[in-house]
Amino acid sequence: MDDLLTDTFGRRHTYLRIALTERCNLRCRYCMPAEGVALRPRDEILTFEEIERLARLFVRAGVRKIRLTGGEPLVRTGIEALAETLGAIPGLETLALTTNGLLLPKKLPRLRAAGVNLLNISLDTLRPDRFEHITRRPGLDLVWRAIDLALELGYDPVKVNCVVMRGFNDDELADFVALTEDRPLEVRFIEYMPFDGNGWGMDRLVPYRDMQARIAERFPDLEPLRDGPTATARTYRVPGFRGRVGFIASMTEPFCGGCNRLRLTADGSLKVCLFGPAEVSLRDALRRGATDDDLGKIIRAAVQRKKAAHAGMQVLAKTRNRPMILIGG
Repeated sequence: MDDLLTDTFGRRHTYLRIALTERCNLRCRYCMPAEGVALRPRDEILTFEEIERLARLFVRAGVRKIRLTGGEPLVRTGIEALAETLGAIPGLETLALTTNGLLLPKKLPRLRAAGVNLLNISLDTLRPDRFEHITRRPGLDLVWRAIDLALELGYDPVKVNCVVMRGFNDDELADFVALTEDRPLEVRFIEYMPFDGNGWGMDRLVPYRDMQARIAERFPDLEPLRDGPTATARTYRVPGFRGRVGFIASMTEPFCGGCNRLRLTADGSLKVCLFGPAEVSLRDALRRGATDDDLGKIIRAAVQRKKAAHAGMQVLAKTRNRPMILIGG
């Protein structure tokens, strides 16, 4: 297992994102095309047993953090039991969850007990009318209930993911920052990224530096914090506030040089880059009877093919890739 997850540029991959399902109870415009997507039959989706086997293999190879994503991971029946199984894997330090929050009030207490120790909740607007527009569903009150419960259960911080789109929610940035005054929230502003069918365009992209300037009009003393070498977000804090804010500048100031992430799609394909179309099926190898050594060779070969950086936003906008919902948020 030595160097199984180290690429040709010396990046060691210690973080695995596992999509549990392609299904979701929202229809966010930046994630799913207006016409929807063709979901795979259930027998093409990884079973929990297959997920556990692959997770154990990756942890033995050096993964220290696993994040459960979707689709919406909480629509997958039995996620609580899976979280308990994964949380008990020796060597795993962090079991994280990214969710839209709608089902979280019912499931979070057991997930917390099962070992989910890091939580990201998606919230792109503070206005009910805009929430229904971007998600094509109601439910803002449920998301707030989820955030409040997470804080009650001791998550610190609760991370709030906000995709920023010009002309939609870029006038709410300072309002999001204000949420961090008396709550241990980390609001993460994410640059709008191109995926198949999501209507991306330069006219809708708000660069990180523009977001920062907009926030500085209301919070001029926003101060930078120290970030780790593999951090995706540049983090800041308003002096005296409990929480902090982060900027994920995947388009204008990408962080490929420090990337330590791999992705396993719901149908069992390994993606070494979020923006790259290349992928290899671990599910097919598993179902052909592959040994752990066989799987290790497939994984190593995929990691070795990882490029130094993504091709840039203009090229990405023209590159065929899965819609975000079929990759895993």
